[in-house]
Amino acid sequence: MQKHIQKFDVIVIGAGSGLNISSAASSLGLNVALVEEGPMGGTCLNRGCIPSKIIIHSADVADIVRNSSVFGLKAKLNGVDFGKVMKRAAIVHQEAKEIEEAVKEDKNVTLFKVRGTFVGKKIVQVGNKQITADKIIIGAGTRPQILPIEGIEDVHCITSDEALWLKKLPKSMIVLGGGYIAAELAHFYRAMGTKVTVVQRSEILVKNEDENISRAFTRIFKKRHNVITGFVPVKAEKKGKSILLTISNSKITKKIEAEQLLMATGRIPNTDILEVAKTGVRVRNGFVETNEYMETDVKGIWAFGDIAGKYQFKHSANDEADIVIRNALYGQHDKVNYKAMPHAIFSSPQVAGVGEREQDLKVRKADYVVGEHKYYSTGMGLALEDKEGFVRVYADRKTKKILGCHVLGTDASTVVHEAVLAMRYDITAEQLADAIHIHPALSEVLQRACVGIEWG
Repeated sequence: MQKHIQKFDVIVIGAGSGLNISSAASSLGLNVALVEEGPMGGTCLNRGCIPSKIIIHSADVADIVRNSSVFGLKAKLNGVDFGKVMKRAAIVHQEAKEIEEAVKEDKNVTLFKVRGTFVGKKIVQVGNKQITADKIIIGAGTRPQILPIEGIEDVHCITSDEALWLKKLPKSMIVLGGGYIAAELAHFYRAMGTKVTVVQRSEILVKNEDENISRAFTRIFKKRHNVITGFVPVKAEKKGKSILLTISNSKITKKIEAEQLLMATGRIPNTDILEVAKTGVRVRNGFVETNEYMETDVKGIWAFGDIAGKYQFKHSANDEADIVIRNALYGQHDKVNYKAMPHAIFSSPQVAGVGEREQDLKVRKADYVVGEHKYYSTGMGLALEDKEGFVRVYADRKTKKILGCHVLGTDASTVVHEAVLAMRYDITAEQLADAIHIHPALSEVLQRACVGIEWG
């Protein structure tokens, strides 16, 4: 006997930025199935950018207090109420519940609060039911990667998912990885008082950044943390209440010990859990392949966000979701525009970037010029005592258009945005430099980097 398959107009898998799509479909009067086994809001709201930035701000404040003598103040950090620090982030749980209640009240949306898996072409298993639709949108995201280290299954290893919700502040922690998640969480726990050791395979941290930024960040981070570069983990084992990690390089092997082990070695797409191959969708390196319209190779199936692997940022996922709405729901044929896609690392120091890195320009033998300016050479940089921060701008020698901008320092995530706007709308470095900037706002550091370009 053939199993009954419930038909919908649209199926949306993933309730992160997928909520934008399900809401838009509902507003058109379509019958929508929303499939999400976790809390509403996806990784960003529940396990990523929002809770992490809430607790990281506490770390930033703690560092300001510790360094207050620089500003002529006699302040002292008397302690950390770790429970209260973490409780501030718990506001996201209430927000997720409110979103879920709103979804359930929407008469056009049916929420399946279970894991969805494809069992056939355009057929999704949700609990004991099977559903289908002419239009299916996949936005099921990624999950933390666990390295296959010997003995890792026998120790209590945590990922970023758990690190954001620990009940007790660990006395010591080993952080595996040197990317943005490792940098942010190492900064947070060190500022809270944990003795942090960072172990990174390569010789530099945040290696995907502009090479000048990576080198400077690594140098600064090593002043504040115990950073071991050029080593790989080979074995994890229990030692009383601690974890003993064996690491090695081509020459030596050594052991390090800590109360907690945090795996921050990247994220992997959920295509295997979703079993997308059963619906005929092509996958490359684990990510769903899409074209510039966010279409997969199966007619009527779109994918976006982290699982599509273009960029793994919330802001890019929102932009891609908007393209899916236009194309899947309104029948348009719009291309996604990734021009000037920025990113930031909310560590200490902050890092932000947009466009090409110097190593990219060297590889393609671009005819480019460089503008660089230090924070401390501006009024606000001086006031902030930011002696390490700098902005580096690359521009095409002939067109004078900005090719890339990379920032290390206070509020880098905000400073970079003027360059994002300039690159998005073809404003030249000369035009940016010519614009009147508030003095002595921090934005002057980017302006002066552009002023300092020698065009030759």
